[in-house]
Amino acid sequence: MFYAGKRVLVTGGLGFIGSNVAIRLAGEGAQVTVMDSSVPGCGANPFNLEPLSGRMNIIHDDIGALANYRSDIAGTAVVFNMAGEISHINSMRDPVRDLELNTASQLRFLLALREICPGIRVVYASTRQVYGVPQFLPINESHPVNPIDFNGIHKHAAAGYHRLLTAREEIDASILRLTNIYGPRMALNVPEQGVLGHFFRRAVLGEDLEVFGDGKQVRDPVYIDDIVDAMLLAGARGALPKTTMNAGGPDALSLAEMAQLLAAESGGKVRFRPFPEGHKSIDIGSFSTDNSLVREALGWEPKVGFAEGVRRTLAYFRDFREHYLP
Repeated sequence: MFYAGKRVLVTGGLGFIGSNVAIRLAGEGAQVTVMDSSVPGCGANPFNLEPLSGRMNIIHDDIGALANYRSDIAGTAVVFNMAGEISHINSMRDPVRDLELNTASQLRFLLALREICPGIRVVYASTRQVYGVPQFLPINESHPVNPIDFNGIHKHAAAGYHRLLTAREEIDASILRLTNIYGPRMALNVPEQGVLGHFFRRAVLGEDLEVFGDGKQVRDPVYIDDIVDAMLLAGARGALPKTTMNAGGPDALSLAEMAQLLAAESGGKVRFRPFPEGHKSIDIGSFSTDNSLVREALGWEPKVGFAEGVRRTLAYFRDFREHYLP
């Protein structure tokens, strides 16, 4: 009941994670405002918020322009900050674009937010990519930060802005480093959005699944509903550790195993091919998450196994495919 009647802001709320957060918040009785500039290639899709059609305030602008919307934001209790570019390969192709979206806009946003809503709780979605190539598994928060692409560098810088303003007690940020997320409302029509986007797109289209390399790289995919749980818990808790927390999935699976599970549900086959040009240099190898800190701080654990998550995700896209793969 924490969110009932409270004003909340979701940045990037037309995208995959943001829209699922916004829908859940509305279901909890919150008064939701979404801010999204709908930058091409970042996954914004108006249909994502179709369940809330006409029942939410949407600001169609860059988050860096927050100062122009004081009346929309004043009185907000919690911010869920999901805005930004997530594509690692796109960040290598156009690092200046990634810099603008993931750092400059974030800094302008936070500087305005501290003036409009001093001390506000901000839940920021960071990425496991900031760790770079793992030195040990599972990765905990003490692992060195050593990004191998511009996206990881810029997301780490943005998290640093949140930490600095929190240390100065100008906002109160909780930062979650998220692993590979999947589920309803993924941006299947946007290329270069990660391996699971690539897998699910081909599965929904009834195509064979392509695995780059030998497929032995391990990931711990996490279903979107579990991540929304973590986000809402982080927004509602009182005192939180003044540190970043990892949030990963319940099982560590190889890419080949994930592809086989998807193919079994979609009727396709799994094919292996060499890495496309530019992809191998930013492949981190295997990754799995130590969720000990987030479990202790929030009482959160992922609940949905990959096989069940695949069934739910494919069922959603079978019903609404035309809105994602026209």
